[in-house]
Amino acid sequence: MQHNDFQLTRVVVLALLAVGLGIAILQVDSAQRTTLVPAAQAAASAGPAAAPGTIVADVGAVAPAPDAATPVAPAPVPTTEAPPALTEDPVVTAVPRRRGGVTCDEPHRTVQVNHDAVIHASPNGRALGTLPARSRYLGQSMTAWVQAVSPDGRWGRVTLPWSKPVGRAGWVRIDEFAGRTTSTMLVADLSERRVHAYRGCRELFSVRSAIGRPGSPSPKGRFWVTDRVPVPGAQQGSFGSFAFGLSTVQPNLPAGWTGGDQMAIHGTGAPGSIGQAASAGCLRVSEEALARLKPLLRAGTPVVIRA
Repeated sequence: MQHNDFQLTRVVVLALLAVGLGIAILQVDSAQRTTLVPAAQAAASAGPAAAPGTIVADVGAVAPAPDAATPVAPAPVPTTEAPPALTEDPVVTAVPRRRGGVTCDEPHRTVQVNHDAVIHASPNGRALGTLPARSRYLGQSMTAWVQAVSPDGRWGRVTLPWSKPVGRAGWVRIDEFAGRTTSTMLVADLSERRVHAYRGCRELFSVRSAIGRPGSPSPKGRFWVTDRVPVPGAQQGSFGSFAFGLSTVQPNLPAGWTGGDQMAIHGTGAPGSIGQAASAGCLRVSEEALARLKPLLRAGTPVVIRA
């Protein structure tokens, strides 16, 4: 009797669980016969709840009930941690290349000066000097090297030409002048006693030069070519066959000097002095060097003289 009650109890429990699922039940009667009945019918006739052990299956299949001792995996706990912040790749800014301390990645800007213009300490600032329309000594048309431009494009920074002290710079209105560019630049390295010619950042060649003697050192700074001068035969013993006048002066002339104070790159009748500190300040080069420089150096070409 007790055994039949136990079997009946199992059928009831499983019937109650299966009513809402539409599952059929294999019912075991007191005679140990197994009958497949609909879940609703089994629940109605089962009576009191049954103990675990009833065989439950989808219609047409039989599967064992899960063991009561089988552990149940806990439900996942939602996380409250914020997702890791997205990081962007660092922005790499190219460092401008320089030659003689001057950026060489872009062409150098020049302006054709068609009238005298005031050079100011700052845009619209106090006057410092004049940018003339013609060179001071030989009267050639002026093309000036503009080293920087104001954000509004109206002002350009230039070195004051032929000024003392050497190398002062100021701002001039450039929107009044026609603009040009050049990729050529010359850098005279006094410590090397060489002149380097560049097109952009690429060195075309370099040549040896004489520099200013002790007491009359070559002035340092950023200048430009103001004059191109074929030298008359009578003066070629001192200056060679050609000279390039620069926009600066020699402030420390040798005692008794009578040859003027404009700085220049020129030839020489004393080739043995090339590579020596032997001049009154000018840069002396060979005739072969002059032949290479003449196609390159035009009015306005930047010339940097550095220690």
